Amino acid sequence: MKRLALAGLTLATMSAAALPALAADLPQTPAPSYEPVPAGQQTIDWTGVYVGGNLGWSFGQFDNRAGGGVGDIDITENGVSGGVFAGYNLQVTPNIVVGGEADFTLSDLEDSRTRNGLNLQSGSDWNSNFRGRVGYAFDRYLIYGAGGLAIADVNVKGNGDKDSKTALGWTLGAGAEGALTNNVTARFEYVYQDFGEQDFNLGGQAVSSDFNNQQVRFGLGYKF
Repeated sequence: MKRLALAGLTLATMSAAALPALAADLPQTPAPSYEPVPAGQQTIDWTGVYVGGNLGWSFGQFDNRAGGGVGDIDITENGVSGGVFAGYNLQVTPNIVVGGEADFTLSDLEDSRTRNGLNLQSGSDWNSNFRGRVGYAFDRYLIYGAGGLAIADVNVKGNGDKDSKTALGWTLGAGAEGALTNNVTARFEYVYQDFGEQDFNLGGQAVSSDFNNQQVRFGLGYKF
C-alpha cells in the first residue's frame, strides 16, 4: 500500500513539472492592443495676412450748432455701408490672437433740417479705421475687441454754400469670427467712431458739427 501511494505521489510531481514545458509548446495568443485616443488638437492657425470685404448699416449722429441766433440743428441719419479690410494676425498662444487691421468704408449718410431760416444739410460719404485687435480663440472661432484711429469726411451745405473737412477721431469695437475653411472666414462686428467737433463756414454763417458714427456689419475674409 505504501508503495502505491509513493508511486502516485511521484507521478503527480512529474506531471506538475512537465506542465510549464507543455504550455510553452502551445501556440500563444497575443494580448489585445488598443490605439491611444488622441488629445484634442488645434485645427486652424490664425496667424497670417488676410483681406476681405464687408457690408452693413451705419447710424450717423450730427450734433450741429449754428451762430447768428439759429441754434442747434441736430441730424440723425442711417444707411447702407460697405467696404474692404486687410490685416495681420499673430497667434501668440493656442488661445490668444493679436494683430492689426485697416479698413475703408463707403457710407450713405446725408440728411437736412431747417431751423430759424437756415436749411442745413449734413453728411459723410466715407470713413476708415486703423485698429489694433486682441482676441481669444476657441480653435475655429475667435472673439475680439479692436480700437484705434478713425478718419472720415464730414460735409455741410446751407445758404447756397458748402464746406467739408477730413476729420480725425477714435474708434472702438468688438466682433466674432469663424473659420469656414482653413482660409475663408466670416465675421460679425460692431464699430463705434467719434470724430469730435468740426468748424465750417457757409457763406459767412458759422456752423460747428460734432459727428459720431456706429456701424453693424458682416464680412467675409480670406487668410493667406
